[in-house]
Amino acid sequence: MPSGSITILGLGSLLSERSSRTTFPDLENFRLVIVKGYRRTFAHTPSIFHERGIANRDTLEMASLSAEPCTTGSFVCTAFEVFDQGMDAFREREEEFELRMVPYLDLDGAQGGLGMLCVCSTDEAYIEAWGSARFERLYLQQGLTTIWRWPIDSMLRPCAAYLRHCALAAEKMGPHCQTSFLDDTYLVDRVTTVRAYLEKFPEVLSTLPPPSLCERYGG
Repeated sequence: MPSGSITILGLGSLLSERSSRTTFPDLENFRLVIVKGYRRTFAHTPSIFHERGIANRDTLEMASLSAEPCTTGSFVCTAFEVFDQGMDAFREREEEFELRMVPYLDLDGAQGGLGMLCVCSTDEAYIEAWGSARFERLYLQQGLTTIWRWPIDSMLRPCAAYLRHCALAAEKMGPHCQTSFLDDTYLVDRVTTVRAYLEKFPEVLSTLPPPSLCERYGG
Protein backbone atom coordinates (compact mmCIF):
# COMPACT_ATOMS: atom_id res chain seq x y z
CA MET A 1 0.00 0.00 0.00
CA PRO A 2 1.43 3.41 -0.93
CA SER A 3 2.72 5.49 1.98
CA GLY A 4 0.11 7.91 3.30
CA SER A 5 -2.81 6.07 1.74
CA ILE A 6 -5.77 4.26 3.26
CA THR A 7 -7.62 1.21 1.97
CA ILE A 8 -11.37 1.57 1.45
CA LEU A 9 -13.59 -1.54 1.38
CA GLY A 10 -16.65 -1.29 -0.86
CA LEU A 11 -19.65 -3.50 -0.09
CA GLY A 12 -22.48 -1.71 -1.94
CA SER A 13 -22.30 1.14 -4.42
CA LEU A 14 -18.51 1.05 -4.12
CA LEU A 15 -18.56 -2.33 -5.86
CA SER A 16 -18.65 -0.09 -8.92
CA GLU A 17 -15.34 1.52 -9.84
CA ARG A 18 -17.20 4.19 -11.77
CA SER A 19 -19.29 5.08 -8.73
CA SER A 20 -16.23 4.96 -6.48
CA ARG A 21 -14.46 7.46 -8.69
CA THR A 22 -17.26 9.99 -8.22
CA THR A 23 -15.87 10.42 -4.70
CA PHE A 24 -12.27 9.27 -5.24
CA PRO A 25 -11.26 10.14 -8.82
CA ASP A 26 -7.62 9.24 -8.11
CA LEU A 27 -8.17 5.90 -6.39
CA GLU A 28 -5.62 3.16 -7.03
CA ASN A 29 -5.55 -0.63 -7.24
CA PHE A 30 -9.29 -1.38 -7.52
CA ARG A 31 -9.65 -5.10 -6.77
CA LEU A 32 -11.65 -7.83 -5.01
CA VAL A 33 -11.00 -8.99 -1.45
CA ILE A 34 -12.75 -11.04 1.25
CA VAL A 35 -14.04 -9.75 4.59
CA LYS A 36 -14.74 -12.30 7.33
CA GLY A 37 -16.57 -11.86 10.61
CA TYR A 38 -19.18 -9.52 9.11
CA ARG A 39 -22.51 -9.94 7.34
CA ARG A 40 -23.75 -7.63 4.57
CA THR A 41 -27.36 -6.53 5.21
CA PHE A 42 -30.06 -4.22 3.87
CA ALA A 43 -31.14 -3.04 7.31
CA HIS A 44 -31.07 0.75 7.57
CA THR A 45 -32.57 3.78 5.84
CA PRO A 46 -30.30 6.65 4.80
CA SER A 47 -31.83 10.04 4.13
CA ILE A 48 -30.00 10.35 0.81
CA PHE A 49 -32.36 7.92 -0.95
CA HIS A 50 -35.28 10.17 -0.04
CA GLU A 51 -33.40 13.30 -1.06
CA ARG A 52 -32.64 11.73 -4.44
CA GLY A 53 -36.18 10.50 -4.98
CA ILE A 54 -35.38 6.79 -5.21
CA ALA A 55 -36.96 5.60 -1.93
CA ASN A 56 -40.48 4.17 -1.90
CA ARG A 57 -42.13 4.59 1.49
CA ASP A 58 -45.33 2.84 0.44
CA THR A 59 -43.52 -0.44 -0.25
CA LEU A 60 -40.69 0.19 2.26
CA GLU A 61 -38.18 -0.11 -0.59
CA MET A 62 -35.72 2.29 0.97
CA ALA A 63 -32.99 0.24 2.69
CA SER A 64 -29.28 0.51 2.08
CA LEU A 65 -26.37 -1.80 2.86
CA SER A 66 -24.06 -2.01 5.82
CA ALA A 67 -21.81 -4.62 7.37
CA GLU A 68 -22.65 -5.97 10.80
CA PRO A 69 -20.50 -8.16 13.05
CA CYS A 70 -21.32 -11.85 12.56
CA THR A 71 -18.93 -14.60 13.61
CA THR A 72 -19.97 -16.88 10.73
CA GLY A 73 -20.33 -14.12 8.14
CA SER A 74 -18.12 -13.35 5.16
CA PHE A 75 -18.44 -11.67 1.79
CA VAL A 76 -16.48 -10.61 -1.25
CA CYS A 77 -16.15 -6.87 -1.73
CA THR A 78 -13.92 -4.36 -3.45
CA ALA A 79 -10.84 -2.66 -2.07
CA PHE A 80 -8.85 0.32 -3.28
CA GLU A 81 -6.34 2.82 -1.98
CA VAL A 82 -6.94 6.54 -1.60
CA PHE A 83 -5.07 9.48 -0.13
CA ASP A 84 -6.46 12.13 2.20
CA GLN A 85 -8.02 14.00 -0.68
CA GLY A 86 -11.63 12.87 -0.88
CA MET A 87 -11.92 11.54 2.69
CA ASP A 88 -14.04 14.47 3.86
CA ALA A 89 -16.43 13.84 0.96
CA PHE A 90 -16.41 10.13 1.81
CA ARG A 91 -17.36 10.79 5.44
CA GLU A 92 -20.22 12.98 4.24
CA ARG A 93 -21.28 10.34 1.71
CA GLU A 94 -21.28 7.65 4.41
CA GLU A 95 -22.53 9.85 7.25
CA GLU A 96 -24.68 7.28 9.01
CA PHE A 97 -22.06 4.53 9.39
CA GLU A 98 -19.33 3.66 11.82
CA LEU A 99 -16.24 3.72 9.61
CA ARG A 100 -14.23 0.88 11.09
CA MET A 101 -10.80 -0.46 10.17
CA VAL A 102 -11.13 -4.23 9.72
CA PRO A 103 -8.86 -6.97 8.37
CA TYR A 104 -9.40 -8.32 4.89
CA LEU A 105 -8.03 -11.23 2.86
CA ASP A 106 -6.91 -11.43 -0.72
CA LEU A 107 -9.02 -13.73 -2.89
CA ASP A 108 -6.41 -16.48 -2.48
CA GLY A 109 -6.86 -16.31 1.30
CA ALA A 110 -3.64 -14.46 2.05
CA GLN A 111 -3.71 -11.70 4.65
CA GLY A 112 -4.33 -8.44 2.86
CA GLY A 113 -4.18 -5.79 5.57
CA LEU A 114 -6.68 -3.40 7.12
CA GLY A 115 -9.40 -1.49 5.29
CA MET A 116 -12.11 1.00 6.18
CA LEU A 117 -15.55 -0.65 6.19
CA CYS A 118 -19.02 0.90 6.52
CA VAL A 119 -20.31 -0.85 9.65
CA CYS A 120 -23.78 -0.59 11.18
CA SER A 121 -24.21 2.09 13.80
CA THR A 122 -26.98 3.62 15.93
CA ASP A 123 -29.20 6.67 15.80
CA GLU A 124 -27.54 7.87 18.99
CA ALA A 125 -24.06 7.68 17.45
CA TYR A 126 -25.28 9.62 14.42
CA ILE A 127 -26.68 12.39 16.63
CA GLU A 128 -23.47 12.49 18.67
CA ALA A 129 -21.37 12.82 15.51
CA TRP A 130 -23.54 15.18 13.47
CA GLY A 131 -25.89 16.83 15.96
CA SER A 132 -29.57 16.57 16.75
CA ALA A 133 -30.45 19.46 14.42
CA ARG A 134 -29.09 17.55 11.44
CA PHE A 135 -30.94 14.39 12.44
CA GLU A 136 -34.16 16.35 12.79
CA ARG A 137 -33.71 18.09 9.43
CA LEU A 138 -32.68 15.06 7.39
CA TYR A 139 -34.80 12.42 9.09
CA LEU A 140 -37.55 13.56 11.44
CA GLN A 141 -38.75 16.40 9.21
CA GLN A 142 -38.87 13.94 6.31
CA GLY A 143 -41.05 11.53 8.26
CA LEU A 144 -38.21 9.12 9.08
CA THR A 145 -38.13 8.30 12.76
CA THR A 146 -35.02 6.12 12.68
CA ILE A 147 -31.96 5.15 10.65
CA TRP A 148 -30.96 1.93 12.36
CA ARG A 149 -33.80 0.68 14.57
CA TRP A 150 -35.62 -1.44 12.00
CA PRO A 151 -36.70 -4.76 13.57
CA ILE A 152 -36.20 -8.01 11.72
CA ASP A 153 -39.97 -8.32 11.13
CA SER A 154 -40.36 -4.76 9.79
CA MET A 155 -40.62 -5.91 6.15
CA LEU A 156 -38.07 -3.25 5.20
CA ARG A 157 -36.92 -3.83 1.61
CA PRO A 158 -33.89 -2.72 -0.39
CA CYS A 159 -34.15 0.53 -2.32
CA ALA A 160 -34.81 -0.84 -5.80
CA ALA A 161 -32.60 1.50 -7.85
CA TYR A 162 -29.76 1.05 -5.38
CA LEU A 163 -30.08 -2.75 -5.32
CA ARG A 164 -30.08 -2.81 -9.12
CA HIS A 165 -26.92 -0.70 -9.16
CA CYS A 166 -25.15 -2.98 -6.68
CA ALA A 167 -26.24 -6.14 -8.49
CA LEU A 168 -25.00 -4.84 -11.84
CA ALA A 169 -21.73 -3.68 -10.31
CA ALA A 170 -21.19 -7.08 -8.69
CA GLU A 171 -21.89 -8.80 -12.00
CA LYS A 172 -19.32 -6.62 -13.76
CA MET A 173 -16.72 -7.57 -11.15
CA GLY A 174 -17.01 -11.24 -12.08
CA PRO A 175 -18.44 -14.49 -10.69
CA HIS A 176 -16.73 -14.37 -7.27
CA CYS A 177 -18.22 -10.98 -6.53
CA GLN A 178 -21.60 -11.66 -8.10
CA THR A 179 -22.16 -14.97 -6.30
CA SER A 180 -21.16 -13.46 -2.98
CA PHE A 181 -23.44 -10.48 -3.48
CA LEU A 182 -26.40 -12.73 -4.26
CA ASP A 183 -25.79 -15.35 -1.56
CA ASP A 184 -23.93 -13.48 1.21
CA THR A 185 -26.16 -10.40 1.34
CA TYR A 186 -29.32 -10.43 3.45
CA LEU A 187 -32.48 -8.45 3.94
CA VAL A 188 -33.48 -7.03 7.31
CA ASP A 189 -34.81 -10.42 8.46
CA ARG A 190 -31.24 -11.80 8.20
CA VAL A 191 -32.69 -14.87 6.47
CA THR A 192 -33.71 -13.81 2.95
CA THR A 193 -30.77 -13.56 0.58
CA VAL A 194 -30.58 -11.10 -2.28
CA ARG A 195 -30.74 -14.04 -4.67
CA ALA A 196 -34.06 -15.20 -3.18
CA TYR A 197 -35.40 -11.65 -3.11
CA LEU A 198 -34.59 -11.02 -6.78
CA GLU A 199 -36.16 -14.33 -7.75
CA LYS A 200 -39.36 -13.13 -6.08
CA PHE A 201 -39.12 -9.55 -7.39
CA PRO A 202 -37.22 -9.72 -10.71
CA GLU A 203 -38.67 -6.35 -11.73
CA VAL A 204 -36.15 -4.72 -9.39
CA LEU A 205 -33.48 -5.19 -12.04
CA SER A 206 -35.55 -3.04 -14.40
CA THR A 207 -35.86 -0.15 -11.93
CA LEU A 208 -33.83 2.64 -13.50
CA PRO A 209 -32.50 5.57 -11.47
CA PRO A 210 -33.40 9.13 -12.49
CA PRO A 211 -31.27 10.41 -15.41
CA SER A 212 -29.31 12.65 -13.05
CA LEU A 213 -28.16 9.57 -11.10
CA CYS A 214 -27.29 7.27 -14.00
CA GLU A 215 -23.56 7.76 -13.47
CA ARG A 216 -23.67 7.06 -9.73
CA TYR A 217 -26.27 4.27 -9.87
CA GLY A 218 -25.56 2.78 -13.27
CA GLY A 219 -23.80 -0.37 -12.13
